[in-house]
Amino acid sequence: MKDRQMLVAALILLIMIIGGCKAKPGKQDSVDFLTLKGPSAMGMIYLLDSQATAIPTKLKIEILDEPMMVRSRMLKDKPELAVLPLNMGAILYNMGLPYQVIAIPVWGTLYLLGSDTTVSDWQSLKNKRIFLMGKGTTPDILFRYLLDFHKLSADKDVILDYSFPTHIDLANAVTAGKAGLALISEPLVTLAQARNPLVRQFMDLNSEWSQAFPGNQMPQTALLGRTDFIMDHPDWVISLCEAWIRSINQVNKYPEEAAERIVFHKILPDSGMAVKSIPGCNLKFRYASDIRPAIGQFLQVFLTFNPDAIGGKLPDEKFIYQKPDN
Repeated sequence: MKDRQMLVAALILLIMIIGGCKAKPGKQDSVDFLTLKGPSAMGMIYLLDSQATAIPTKLKIEILDEPMMVRSRMLKDKPELAVLPLNMGAILYNMGLPYQVIAIPVWGTLYLLGSDTTVSDWQSLKNKRIFLMGKGTTPDILFRYLLDFHKLSADKDVILDYSFPTHIDLANAVTAGKAGLALISEPLVTLAQARNPLVRQFMDLNSEWSQAFPGNQMPQTALLGRTDFIMDHPDWVISLCEAWIRSINQVNKYPEEAAERIVFHKILPDSGMAVKSIPGCNLKFRYASDIRPAIGQFLQVFLTFNPDAIGGKLPDEKFIYQKPDN
């Protein structure tokens, strides 16, 4: 009987030890990370290639096609990390979802392009039909702001057309000559130009944004972390970010090598296209706590033009993760 009691006690102790090990910071087997196909995945391509060694804990990275797919999974599965447009991150935060912005790894990637040769500046857009993907979406709001900045009315001076429901549909329409002017993001800009030599780029909205907000660019895409996880694992988070910075530096410095990896991971179909699109993807990793004013200005534009696009209000200061060395 005594032997049996000792065995039970030993088993209980073993379970407690195992449970305690699992609860310790940094000891979980893997970290779930949802990212987006396109510039976000392109910038972290070397993380995809060396998940087991780039940082202390293995990443389970999943590349999804659309932001709404990432959002849906965040609501359902609560992954530790995710990449989303910054304004969508604000929506989730204002909904009470426990995620904070760790960094901005991708800046403005939107371009006005097409085959209309009469466009030379903002004033030449008067009475033009401009195609955008989705009323109230990020491209729509940012373009409306820049029109207003240049003293043009989005409702009177230009015709904004939302006939094409996705970026891919819109890029195909530009390629086929069905949309003379359209606002599209990289790498679809490069794809459209490769397929139709008559298509050219007229405006880089990131550069235009810098004129409206001198010294700042568009903090368009955010790395989000689940608050409990990133607070419990600050050193791990920094290790991940530093590995991502190295990846972006490698992509920007050696685009030909990165392009091969981008094609291998089926982010883009052609290495030549990948090389050409990398500069326009504006890959640059900045910690959110270092660029609070730029993030605030960006979200303020959404609040002014479509409050629902950030969840009805500006997120409070806790929305931005304060990295440990600050």
